[in-house]
Amino acid sequence: MGNLGKLVLFVTLVFVGATSAWSTDPQVPCFFIFGDSLVDNGNNNGILSLARANYRPYGVDFPQGASGRFTNGRTMVDILAQFLGFRSFIPPYATARGDEVLRGLNYASGAAGLRSETGSNLGQHYPFAEQINHFRNTVQYMRRTFKGNTTKLRDHLSKCIYFVGMGSNDYLNNYFMPFYYPTSYEYSPSTFATLLLQAYSQQLMQLYNLGARKVAIIGIGQVGCIPYELARNRNSNNGRNNSQCNETINKDITIFNNGLVQMVNRFNKQKSGAKFIYVNTFQTSKDIAANAASYGFKVVDRGCCGVGRNNGQITCLPYQTPCSDRTKYLFWDAFHPTEVANVIYARKAYSSKSKSDAYPMNIQQLARA
Repeated sequence: MGNLGKLVLFVTLVFVGATSAWSTDPQVPCFFIFGDSLVDNGNNNGILSLARANYRPYGVDFPQGASGRFTNGRTMVDILAQFLGFRSFIPPYATARGDEVLRGLNYASGAAGLRSETGSNLGQHYPFAEQINHFRNTVQYMRRTFKGNTTKLRDHLSKCIYFVGMGSNDYLNNYFMPFYYPTSYEYSPSTFATLLLQAYSQQLMQLYNLGARKVAIIGIGQVGCIPYELARNRNSNNGRNNSQCNETINKDITIFNNGLVQMVNRFNKQKSGAKFIYVNTFQTSKDIAANAASYGFKVVDRGCCGVGRNNGQITCLPYQTPCSDRTKYLFWDAFHPTEVANVIYARKAYSSKSKSDAYPMNIQQLARA
């Protein structure tokens, strides 16, 4: 790792630890999380699904071990929770009890998408619509806790941060899986993106009606550059460092991401009290790949754990031995970032001053808004 990379990593990790240790009160009263396997922290553990990560070596660097997180350590939202001053990680909806709900819950589910059929090739999961229903149940529970005082409940919910990261699986486990799903035959990339955005907008409106006001919409990253796609791409040159991303996938995802920016602007303009932001993980992933050495990465085209070309043809197997130095790898497995990469994603989302990373403001500013 170069000196710059060491400095960035050291400062970032110290800040993460300091935020948790020194903050007397969280910057917001609660943190609610919706998404897929990038931020799932155990909701899929008890269901019949191939999209599960509650086995070693997942969690090899996490204090609670193999908790259901699809990485070696903390996810992006774990780190964001620490940045926001929470003293412990936000619990999964599946196992949350009692007053835990007051500070937020994680509803994310591996393989989940905006479309109901997305991810069905991997078994059971909770699509975004069902995650919203789980949140609706949470609001009903909280209403009893607030003794039916709707005004106080709405005030509480309006101050919370809502992290929503959906759409990756609608491409990865739907549109670009033509042998299982017909969508790529039925819709052009622009039409499919439009359909996804229409569904997304309607579902976000449900969250808004339930009390969400401060919402961080997370864009889709460069799915065409993950080890799974590099392994499938005929131009990947057998996984050597000059592997080529699948730019067809990245181009189609860009159409969707551009629509997210327009959706954020529309919500902010049309909905009373709405403060929506867009977090550009696509740009962050490009930045990391282009400047890998400065971030301390030596390997950006292979999973730390996996099987086959790019360690991306089969994802991390139970009790498989992963790479020894996870800090040098951008990807943990065929699909998901390592903890050190998640730190970078979280830091940019939380505190970047560049509107190309977070628009029109970052999560720290959103918390204060």
